[in-house]
Amino acid sequence: MSGVTLTKVVKRYGAMQVIHGVDLEIAPGEFCVFAGPSGCGKSTLLRMIAGLEETSEGQIRIGGRDVTHVDAADRGIAMVFQTYALYPHMTVEENMGFGLRMKSMGFGMRVKSADKAAIKSKVDEVAKILKLEPYMSRKPKSLSGGQRQRVAIGRALVRDPEVFLFDEPLSNLDAELRVDMRVEIARLHSEIGATMIYVTHDQVEAMTLADKIVVLRAGVIEQAGSPMDIYTDPNNKFVAGFIGSPSMNFLSADAASGRANCPALAGYDINAPQSASGDILVGIRPEHLQVDTGGKGLTVDFVERLGGVTYIYAAAKNNERLIIEHKSPETPKSGDEVGVRFKAEDVYVFDAKSNERIR
Repeated sequence: MSGVTLTKVVKRYGAMQVIHGVDLEIAPGEFCVFAGPSGCGKSTLLRMIAGLEETSEGQIRIGGRDVTHVDAADRGIAMVFQTYALYPHMTVEENMGFGLRMKSMGFGMRVKSADKAAIKSKVDEVAKILKLEPYMSRKPKSLSGGQRQRVAIGRALVRDPEVFLFDEPLSNLDAELRVDMRVEIARLHSEIGATMIYVTHDQVEAMTLADKIVVLRAGVIEQAGSPMDIYTDPNNKFVAGFIGSPSMNFLSADAASGRANCPALAGYDINAPQSASGDILVGIRPEHLQVDTGGKGLTVDFVERLGGVTYIYAAAKNNERLIIEHKSPETPKSGDEVGVRFKAEDVYVFDAKSNERIR
């Protein structure tokens, strides 16, 4: 396994710059997830590491080796794409072993018998890991979406790459299959311990799979860290709002002398850092709020029941809205007036202009 280091990496398309001086260290064996909304640059950055996009400036190193201008085939990486990209006329076994056969053949030569045996042994080994043995003689059209994606992963795995790259590999699967494949990929990483870089816009995938999450916006790293570090200690409003589902509530307020005056939560005692002054935003996650049926100040707009959890959408008197996670069997109805309870330590404060966190 090898680590990956990006140093002041820049990508331009003509006069348009889309990646802005990215610095990043991915440790050997680490599962790193690039997360962010569409257009943030996460797939472009992954393709630069893969060698599928040229690097305009900066340096990319894999295992300590400078690969900035090395061809994709010589970087020691294997990539799994959003589309399965399987050969429809080949069986599962043939698809998985295709890359190894091409490498063995060289310039138009036949695959040697010894190489055939080695390729089959490697393909069988990977098929066992991915539980694909019953499907080896099938062709892609007779496989489910999840099985096809496992074949695509298997084709990458047989190559023993230094680094695995995944570009939104689960986005074409339905919700149930996505959950199953997340488990498969997490188990695979645990078993083989390889360095993996994974692109997704789904923050649930990021939180459940990653050792390290890199949150990107407009070609810039907003924050990088462990999933819980990102969740509990966001650097700015963007990161706080992107990680967590439903998103964090943000309410307008003003601060002075360590206190926050928040019109949406009028009458509530809210602390603010001593350094905070003037216009701020108060952030509270839905799961950190509790409904107070005996309280006042919020009017229930809508109740969303999801079985094990209920989300209450409520409006304050200044028309700002909150989402409250609710687990009690007694649920207020639309039109009811309620209050909320929360702990002081669960309140985040952000500068209203810069959106940076105030600690």
